[in-house]
Amino acid sequence: MEKSKVYFIKEITPENIIKIYEAVGKKLEGNVAVKMHSGEKGNQNYLRPEFVQDIVKHVNGTVVECNTAYEGARNTTEKHRKLIEEHEWTKYFPFDLLDAEGPDMELDIPNGKMLKKNYVGKNLANYDSLLVLSHFKGHAMGGYGGALKQLSIGCASSAGKTLIHTAGVTNDQYQLFDNLPEQDKFLEAMADAASSVVKYFNGNAVYINVMKNISRDCDCDGNASAPCMKDIGILASLDPVAVDQACLDLVYQSTDPGKDKLIERIESLHGVHTVEAAADLGVGSREYEFITLE
Repeated sequence: MEKSKVYFIKEITPENIIKIYEAVGKKLEGNVAVKMHSGEKGNQNYLRPEFVQDIVKHVNGTVVECNTAYEGARNTTEKHRKLIEEHEWTKYFPFDLLDAEGPDMELDIPNGKMLKKNYVGKNLANYDSLLVLSHFKGHAMGGYGGALKQLSIGCASSAGKTLIHTAGVTNDQYQLFDNLPEQDKFLEAMADAASSVVKYFNGNAVYINVMKNISRDCDCDGNASAPCMKDIGILASLDPVAVDQACLDLVYQSTDPGKDKLIERIESLHGVHTVEAAADLGVGSREYEFITLE
């Protein structure tokens, strides 16, 4: 079996995001959804719209996001739209809140480990292809956040996020914190959800992870800790499992002493299990060919 290709550029610039996208060799066509994190109110580490505007325009894309399932500035359509404007997303390009109004779109997961269906924002049906543009960092529940998290929790509606977080027990967000499962079940539910979105786009997807402002906390944290590591670079692949695995490998291989904080976050939550579960589901491969671009 041929290894997945993962491309890498050390210098993080808007121009190099386009360069690495071109290197992957997959031209995204039709209506292109660019899945990004809008950044919780108060967060300082998320990828800014002005930084990504060139690649969004290059693919003629629409930035897409979904509401959250917990208290904050993004758990209702009204509040989230206000924050999207405050963070200047709408200043640069079209922005689509996929689950702004129901009903959600259901994706079946016949071979899911924890989930048999996934609820995503219904507007996802309006897109032919997908660019997952992720900020790689730690995460307080998943251990780390990258392409697989964007595919799963990121594309899920509020109800879908609740179903993932409870490993299939409920989609009622008011019962979320009463039904949190053991950690590996949650991570397997994330892998299940990710697999359904990958299957939906049927190869019409590119995954770019930006290892910049690497904090142990996620962009969903309004009081996230400052970056604990120096910037590493940009990675891209047609395989979301491979690109996440490569990012994890770069963290472990780093000589930056700050990596210990991120590794502690990842290992304390068994973060690599999402990658293991996604690979087991056939979403992608943990084996990859690492190609460095100048």
